[in-house]
Amino acid sequence: MRKAFSDQARWCANLGSPFTALLCEVIGKEINRDTAVGRRVLDHSGSPDALGDALPLRLAGALHGLVRAGDAEALAALYPPNAMPEASDLWREVAAVLRDHEAVLHTWLDQPPQTNEVARSTLLMAGLCVVAEDWGLPVRLFELGASAGLNMVLDRYGYRFGDAVFGPHDAGLVFTPEWRGAPRPCADVEIVARRGVDINPLNAGSTEARNRLMAYLWPDQSERMARMEAALSIAAEDPPVVDVGDAAEWLEHMLSEDAEPGTVRVVMHSIAEQYFPEATRDHIAATMNAAGATATPETPLCWLRFEIDPAFGGTPTLRLVSWPGGAERLLARSHPHCAWVEWLG
Repeated sequence: MRKAFSDQARWCANLGSPFTALLCEVIGKEINRDTAVGRRVLDHSGSPDALGDALPLRLAGALHGLVRAGDAEALAALYPPNAMPEASDLWREVAAVLRDHEAVLHTWLDQPPQTNEVARSTLLMAGLCVVAEDWGLPVRLFELGASAGLNMVLDRYGYRFGDAVFGPHDAGLVFTPEWRGAPRPCADVEIVARRGVDINPLNAGSTEARNRLMAYLWPDQSERMARMEAALSIAAEDPPVVDVGDAAEWLEHMLSEDAEPGTVRVVMHSIAEQYFPEATRDHIAATMNAAGATATPETPLCWLRFEIDPAFGGTPTLRLVSWPGGAERLLARSHPHCAWVEWLG
């Protein structure tokens, strides 16, 4: 358990969040059995790390949620934009919150974190451009682990890929990653239908859901928080449909329906596989292969995945599998929050 907090601290530091790194480091070193929350954390029976139950991120999100709600004023005084606190001061106030807000913290620990990092739309849109180039057909989009569906409305955002700029001219959110490698041609992507699934979907128009998504962001990363606010406002104008359910069962049902000729079905997910049980991952792969076997040039099927890739030392990569044929292409590797993109495809 303590190693999970230490490892998460290192990831946060590497990803530009020194405050959250300090928070995880302090909790990992100091948490004890003096509180019910401390005992629950230390006695957690599952895998606590980021590839399992992500317990450090659950607790960090819970604390940030209390701070944002104005329910932990002394702790809030140590949070950004205030100066970086001393470790001893931070632990003192965290310990007080663990003691005084037990019931609320337990509810946060019950659920996995849902960041719905909207900057990942950058890679997903680049992948859809490839799909549009390959097939020249309108897209029917299906997202697994969709959270609030912010990445399902990726055609409402603007993009700059190197020198190429595209998307709505009046987009309220524009992504400008550091683009490395070959230029990414900007094909016309027409999305004619979109639907997602999540074990615990959030409504982009709900104040409670918005607060929850904001709480999982790291408080010293103001740029991420600003783009989340913008994306939530855009999605709230016409919230995408996100069903409640198991990703594999939902996908099997969706792909069992007759394909619509003249459209390409695209199943996509981003940094979601690690939260799926192994049986779910296997079920998804079997479903995609079975549906792909029936795909035709008039009813193609694509699988677009932006996920942690062990082959690249844990750096996320974007991969595309297309049917008919089932050929897989490695398109890009990227910073987890898409601060930079290296195009390989």
